[in-house]
Amino acid sequence: MQRNADLHLHSRFSMATSKDMLPENILAGCRMKGIDVVGSGDALHPEWRRMWEPFVENEYGIVVVPQTEVEDSARVHHVILMESFDQFAELQDRFAPACGHLVTAGRPHLHLNGGEIAAAVHDLGGMIGPAHAFTPWTSLFAAYTEPSACYGEEGFEFCELGLSADSSYGVGIAELADVPFLTSSDAHSPTPLKLGREFTRIELARCSPKAALAAVAEGAVVLNAGFFPEEGKYNRTACTRCYAQFSLAEAKRLHWRCSHDKGRIKLGVRERAEVLATLVEPVMRPPYLKMIPLGEVIVRVLGASSPSVKKCTALYGRLIEAFGSEIAVLLEVPAADLAAVSLVAAEAIIKMREGRVTLFPGGGGKYGSFDF
Repeated sequence: MQRNADLHLHSRFSMATSKDMLPENILAGCRMKGIDVVGSGDALHPEWRRMWEPFVENEYGIVVVPQTEVEDSARVHHVILMESFDQFAELQDRFAPACGHLVTAGRPHLHLNGGEIAAAVHDLGGMIGPAHAFTPWTSLFAAYTEPSACYGEEGFEFCELGLSADSSYGVGIAELADVPFLTSSDAHSPTPLKLGREFTRIELARCSPKAALAAVAEGAVVLNAGFFPEEGKYNRTACTRCYAQFSLAEAKRLHWRCSHDKGRIKLGVRERAEVLATLVEPVMRPPYLKMIPLGEVIVRVLGASSPSVKKCTALYGRLIEAFGSEIAVLLEVPAADLAAVSLVAAEAIIKMREGRVTLFPGGGGKYGSFDF
């Protein structure tokens, strides 16, 4: 059976997260979005593990996979997946000598390298992979040109692409040839605008955390879905102060200092992926479906200022009531059925599905934008 999985998010205990990031709100947001398998977020935090206890078995039948994100000594971020919260309690004990804030921080910094972290995770039966691997900050490819330089002989089980990349960005990298790509939201808020904004559809033998981990390990990925990469805030090489964009050649000529305000120019994901690609024949991957959150589509077609204004929430509610979930609306419901609820929304959604979207790429820390 095919299920939609979002395997990377955070709790209210991480920095810059919503106070509403609570298990019950995450599950309600997943039901509305159409997410069937969700990462718990921040599972090294003991209070967060306790808060999940009443919701592991839940009314929506959503599979909860214990998950966290950590930062290593090279400032590379990693996603860790386990079958049970008890395994994370053991992992907390393993990591305690290398971190003084495990019981207070949702996303802890560990004084360990990637290989050492991976060894501890593997020893307890878990899985690990780079978080938002291509972003120019706190990522695998910001620090290394090859994954093996980070993980050593321990290796890793998956690679999370990040909001500024799609599958095409990784297919030319030799060490990723046999590694499944995950697309995840990295959500800091339980609203459907953030939850499931990127997801991975996997083939499950049964609905359980163990089966979800097995599907990832076996590469049972049916499709990836997420942003148009240009919408990501690090897609293009750009100044981190004024966001002016540059070609790679221009950035090098300027010694990575903006010609407008002398701000720092940060290498874009697109250019970084091009530099890293070495395979003459890229490895075939499952389809990557590009989508824009339904709330953002509705704002644009109604000419509103925010997804939370009354006319936007009303249309969103009618579409979800009619078709069950946001993912179904964005990717699956026939155009004629959508038009029966809202012609303008239907026209925009079909344009999105067909890639007939005008994109204004992001870079330097500023999200890109779009128009129909």
